[in-house]
Parts: sequence; structure tokens; C-alpha cells
Amino acid sequence: METHGKMKISELKENKTTRRATRNFDSEGRRIYEFFEYEISYDTTYEKNRRDRFCSKIIDMIPFTLLFVFILHKPLIVAVILSIPCAIVLGSVTEHFFGCTLGKKIFKIKVIDDYGNYPNILKSFARNLLCLANLFFFWINYEHPENESSNKSIRMDFHMHFNNEICKTYIVKEIKMEEIRKLLHNRFSINKK
Repeated sequence: METHGKMKISELKENKTTRRATRNFDSEGRRIYEFFEYEISYDTTYEKNRRDRFCSKIIDMIPFTLLFVFILHKPLIVAVILSIPCAIVLGSVTEHFFGCTLGKKIFKIKVIDDYGNYPNILKSFARNLLCLANLFFFWINYEHPENESSNKSIRMDFHMHFNNEICKTYIVKEIKMEEIRKLLHNRFSINKK
């Protein structure tokens, strides 16, 4: 897969227009608005992204858990723990070839790299390994407001995109794949001229 010189998703921009009220009014007393156009980074995410990703991981683990419980007669907790590396390995392979796992297929989401292609096996494996970090809470220092206790405490901050940020991958809806590839191709064609 040749990616040298191609446009990246991280470089895509989309134009947005907003309006801002001025202090002026027209002859009929209606407020006059100014319109501003600006560029923002292209957004590949969608509503309910976190929920879909979490549920797809659970779905990916279910067949392995059932295999370990009913065929290999392992206790449920052991079966769940053993299903994690199995889901990581199989998920890496299926994401490389199909862009999704069983769970992602059910939720109609795909994994793509910064060039809009399915990630290679090593990148997908690293991404799936790092998804374990998504399950852990990141602890950060938190100070109470002055009127409360002055002792420092810890709070949890859950972050679902850690693995994608590190591996430069994106989780997108299947229906958005064509749009992303067209944008990448069109921007590359424009930049080439």
C-alpha cells in the first residue's frame, strides 16, 4: 500500500460558517449579523462512539469466553481473562483484513489509519494492546475548592481514545468511509496541481 505523498486524515480541514450579531439594525428594526468562515480539523467521531466501542469489545470477547467455559470447562473469571488476549490477537488480524471485528461489524464501525486504509497487523496489534489502557482509569491530582477540605484527593478521568491517538488510527462509521476517502483523494489531487 503506497502512502508516500498522500493526504492524511489528520491534515483534513472542513469549513464552518458562523454568524455573530452586531449592534446594528436594518431599517425595519431587525438585527444585522456578520458571517465568519473558518477552518476546523475534520471530525471523524460520531455520537455514541464510546458506547459502541465498549460494547464491540465485549461482543468480541463473548465467543472466546463461551469457548473457555463450555468446551474447556474453565471458571467464568478465568475464561473472561483468557478471552482478552484472544480477542486482541484475532481483532488485530480482522482489523487488518476487514477493518473491523465481529463487534465492530455489528455496530457498523471501521478502524482506519491516517491515510484512510485499514491498519497493518502490527499497528492494529499495538492499538488493541493499548485498548487495555482504556479500561484503566487515569489518576490525576484534584484539589477541592477552598471552602472544602484542603487535602488533596484523587479523581478518575476515563479516556477512550488513548490507543487511537498513539497509533494514529480512527474509528469511523461505515457510511462515512466513502466520504473520507473522497476527501483524501480530492485534497491530494488539489495539492498535487
